[in-house]
Amino acid sequence: MHYNFRNDYSEGAHPNIIKALGNSNTEQADGYGEDKFSFEAADKIKAELGCNNADIHFVSGGTQANLLCVSSFLKPYESVISAQTAHIEVHEAGAIEFTGHKINTYPGINGKLCPEQIQEAVNFHYDEHMVVPKLVFISNTTELGTVYRKKDLEAISEVCKKYNLLLYIDGARLGQAIKSSVADASLADIAKLADAFYIGGTKNGALIGEAVIIINPELKPYFRYNMKQKGALLAKGRIIGIQFDELFKNGLYYELASHANNMAMNLANGIDAAGYKFLAPPESNQIFPVFPNKLIDKLSKDFEFYVWSKYDENNSVARLVCSWATKNEAVDAFLKSI
Repeated sequence: MHYNFRNDYSEGAHPNIIKALGNSNTEQADGYGEDKFSFEAADKIKAELGCNNADIHFVSGGTQANLLCVSSFLKPYESVISAQTAHIEVHEAGAIEFTGHKINTYPGINGKLCPEQIQEAVNFHYDEHMVVPKLVFISNTTELGTVYRKKDLEAISEVCKKYNLLLYIDGARLGQAIKSSVADASLADIAKLADAFYIGGTKNGALIGEAVIIINPELKPYFRYNMKQKGALLAKGRIIGIQFDELFKNGLYYELASHANNMAMNLANGIDAAGYKFLAPPESNQIFPVFPNKLIDKLSKDFEFYVWSKYDENNSVARLVCSWATKNEAVDAFLKSI
């Protein structure tokens, strides 16, 4: 059996979303996200957040969401604090730096930024010859598949408020973070703790799209102007609105995230039972087992996955990702192979 564990966006979209797009295909709607589908999706998300005052903008992808928010929220001399493994630092081709903002990176623990490191960033930058740290960037789940607990988010939010920093959360896999077996923070909790964040659709059953959520009223004005300037204000914004309306209907968003997590945990349990260890604790739909290089060579003949990093001379770290559409048969075949 040949199966792709490289990512969680190799499949198209959940059938409900395809059906909704088809059913509305010839219906006329206003452009640029001011259509009834986008408004209905925004209302559903606001209800989930318990925050009617949130501003919600639908954009095409995570990198776009990140550069839009950072460039909108910060003054030219202000910087971002993040973990060294953060998506904006490693996998966005310098998109944040291109907007003119420096990223101050810190090691983190299993991909998670710590309040003490935020404090260190504030203490280190002390005069006008340096950038001014202003925005704390975290991903939930992290790039290593780990999850921030509610107490983690509260501690980070507390230090942000103490030093007048903005807390922004990359939520490409926010559904998987919320539905992780170790998680205890809801979307409503996140809305209370963060100034802004986005809810990922691309990696949780949508064809394309993310929902940017702005909570802090000071960050709301003129955001759509920045969207337009950076090519993010889509004439057919309905396409993303329809998808999020479907995702947040009858709990589909959470259902798809739970499935992806469950498949990955089945993988992790089988790998653990076979005697292999992990780079970081398996907590969501991304897991990072350490395999002998010879085993990786054999597995690569039947399965696609990333070799994430070298572990030592004889072993490497693999990244295995499960999606909303991963089947039990694929997991069973992989475990049988090892």
